[in-house]
Amino acid sequence: MIPPIDVTKLPAAAQKILDPAGPAPLKNMAAKAVVPGLKPADLIIVVALLAEGEGPHADLARQTLAKLPLPVLNGALGADLEPFVIDKLAPAYIDDVSVMERLLGMPRIALTTIEEAAGRCKEHVAELIATNEQRMLAHPPIIERLYMNKGTRMSTADRIIELAVRNKLELTGIPAYKEVAIAIGQELIAEPSDEPTPDDILFRETLDEAAALAFDPKAEDTHILSDDGEEKVAAKFVPLYARVGMMTIAQKIRIALVGDAAERLLLMRDSNRLVAGAAIRSPLIQDPEVVRASASRVVSEEVLKTISLNKDWVQNYQVKVNLVTNPRTPFPMAVRLVPYLREHELKSISKSKNVTAPIAQAAKQQLNRKVR
Repeated sequence: MIPPIDVTKLPAAAQKILDPAGPAPLKNMAAKAVVPGLKPADLIIVVALLAEGEGPHADLARQTLAKLPLPVLNGALGADLEPFVIDKLAPAYIDDVSVMERLLGMPRIALTTIEEAAGRCKEHVAELIATNEQRMLAHPPIIERLYMNKGTRMSTADRIIELAVRNKLELTGIPAYKEVAIAIGQELIAEPSDEPTPDDILFRETLDEAAALAFDPKAEDTHILSDDGEEKVAAKFVPLYARVGMMTIAQKIRIALVGDAAERLLLMRDSNRLVAGAAIRSPLIQDPEVVRASASRVVSEEVLKTISLNKDWVQNYQVKVNLVTNPRTPFPMAVRLVPYLREHELKSISKSKNVTAPIAQAAKQQLNRKVR
C-alpha cells in the first residue's frame, strides 16, 4: 500500500494552496506548477495532490503532471521522492526511458508502482525493470505483468520465468504458467544481452505480422476445409503459420497468451498439448474464437476439454452443438450437452455419419424422451 502524503509536514506555502479554503488564483497557479519559492519535489507533491481532487484545478493539474516543465521535473528527479509522487509520475512518463530509469532507481518506489509499469511499458523500460531480480522475487506480480506485456523481449520473458521456476514461485497471473515452466525447463536460456536476440526479433515480427492481418474471427477462420474434408491453413495465413512454426515451445506458449486471434487459432491446432492448452486459456480470447475452436477436428482434446468445462462458453448454443458433433470431444463431456440441443439438431445428429456412434445413439435416446 502506498502511504498517503502528510500535508502537515509540507512547507507553509504548500499547505496554504492545498487548504480547501485556499485562494482559487493560488490553486490555479499551482496547478500549472508555478509556485515561487517551493522546491521542485514539494511543488510536484502539490500538483499531484491537486490532481487527485475535483473541478477545474484538478483537471489542469492532471494535464500539468503529464507534461511538467523540465526544470521542475529534473529538479524533482534529483530528490528522494515520496512513493505517492512516484506512483503518479510513472504512468505519465512510462514511455520516457530517461525519466523511468530515474524513477525506478528511487529507493522508496512502491512495488505496486513497478508492477503497474511492468504491464504498460515498452521494451527498454521492461529491460530496466527486469534487471532487478530482488524486486521481482519480493513481488512476483511484476514478473507476471512483464511476461504478459507484449513489449517485453522474448529472451527477457524466458529469463524471468526461469528465475521464478528456480525460486519455486507460483505465478497465478500467467494463465498457462505450468506449461510455460515446463517449456522453459526444456530449453537453454540465453544470457542477458543489450541488443535483441534473433528469437526476440522473430517474436516481435510475428506479433507485427499478425496485427497487420486485421483478422476478425467472426468473419473468417485461419483454416479452411479442403475438398477431401481436411482442415488446412488458409493462404492468407500461411506466412504467419510459417513464422510461428519456427518458434520454440516457450515462444509459442507466450505468443498464444499475448498475441492476436490469428495466432491463437493457429496455435490451438498445434500438435504440442502445452501450446494448444495455453492458446485456449489466453486472457485475450474472444467468444468467436471459442466457436471456431470447438468446431475444429484437429484441435487437441485438451482444447475441447477446456472449452467444455467453461460454464460461460458452453452457454453459447453453437458451442454446445460444435462440441457434441466434434468427434474429438471427450465422450463424457459431449454426451452431457446432448439434452440441451434443439429437436432439429438431435434429428440431424442421430442420422449423421460424421459423429461417433455413441453420440448418435445418445441423440436418438434424447429424441425419444422428448416424444414421451
